[in-house]
Amino acid sequence: MAGHFEALPGGGAAVALDEVEISILRSLAVQLLELIGPGEEAADDDDPLAALFTDGPSSPPSDPALARLFPDAYGGPGAADDERTRAAAAEFRRFTENDLRARKRDDALAMVRGLDALGSGGAVLELGPDASRQWLGALNDLRLAIGARLEVSDDDEEASELYTLPDSDPRKPMVMAYLWLGGMQESLIETLMS
Repeated sequence: MAGHFEALPGGGAAVALDEVEISILRSLAVQLLELIGPGEEAADDDDPLAALFTDGPSSPPSDPALARLFPDAYGGPGAADDERTRAAAAEFRRFTENDLRARKRDDALAMVRGLDALGSGGAVLELGPDASRQWLGALNDLRLAIGARLEVSDDDEEASELYTLPDSDPRKPMVMAYLWLGGMQESLIETLMS
């Protein structure tokens, strides 16, 4: 079962992870948390509705990895050139990005906490249905961020070049992590759909 999710009775999934895999996953999740950043505090912590009225940013992030994690709602070719589209995207971002950041943070934290609960050495990680969904979100976010750093695009020729990098290329470890996370993500999706 190493690196391959299997279904649990009653929903959820399990995966065997060795000590190195646990360490790599935890490190990547912590880096993702650092990339996403801390949450915005509501103006009044005693008022749970205050967070609903906290405006988020209205412009896309300049960091390519963050821009991939938080894309414009109305993207596409030529969309950035249209003033009405830019205004609509800014308005949508202002009301949704804080919640999206919070969800992505929660997913990455669930991954870190799940791995921390395993302790040292290898172990079998068992995830309930909700934790499985959070792991799926975190795996996806990790792949998006790494893909942005590697400048992975839809160009098949460019992508196949990344997969054949020599071991001496400094991008090789990130490419290997990108592919490994993709395999884990696919395995978890298949498990949850069965």
